[in-house]
Amino acid sequence: MNIPDPDQPTPSTRPDLTNVVFLKNEVTSEFIEVGAYTYADSEGDPAPFEQRCVKYLYGPQKLRIGKFSTIGPGVTILMPGGNHPMVGPSTYPFTMFGGDWADATLETFLAIEQPGDTVIGNDVWIGRSATILPGVTIEDGAVIGACAVVSKGVGAYEVVAGNPARLIRSRFSDEEIELLEKARWWDWPIEEITRHSATIMGGSPGDLAKIAEDLRSDQ
Repeated sequence: MNIPDPDQPTPSTRPDLTNVVFLKNEVTSEFIEVGAYTYADSEGDPAPFEQRCVKYLYGPQKLRIGKFSTIGPGVTILMPGGNHPMVGPSTYPFTMFGGDWADATLETFLAIEQPGDTVIGNDVWIGRSATILPGVTIEDGAVIGACAVVSKGVGAYEVVAGNPARLIRSRFSDEEIELLEKARWWDWPIEEITRHSATIMGGSPGDLAKIAEDLRSDQ
């Protein structure tokens, strides 16, 4: 089959698309997990994704990204390691400097509740120069508008935009979203994804639900 090799850093079928990087082949951090065919557009920036786009990746929180998601140029994903304490009068990060300041404040710092993992689902499109704040979950099929600042969770197949990002519309009805979440086309064998790619791109949730049902019955 003449399809992109998910184990190559750039699409094997389009060697000219050097700005398109399949992230699972590039990331090295133990704090990032990425599914097959998810890519980021580097727009010619040679810096790797985890340096170019992901900030304050100190752990233990992870960045988890599903399959077939697309990340536009200039996207910034902020991790909790950059947060400053806001539980008391000052936001100054005394603990960061070590020495007596760390000794005096470490217990207080460790007691502060921190955001959890940042999760980006499957088939998510994040537009140019969007910013994702720490601990946010973006569910499957969501679309993040260009320059949006995402400060809270985004539901499945929602379109959000603005600063802070707000719901613009849902791409499908609740019933159709349920069909899509059950179909989970991104988990089909790649041969079936290829065979039905036109329907995945331009068909209806009902069409995908029918294909998924047929695939299950063939197993």
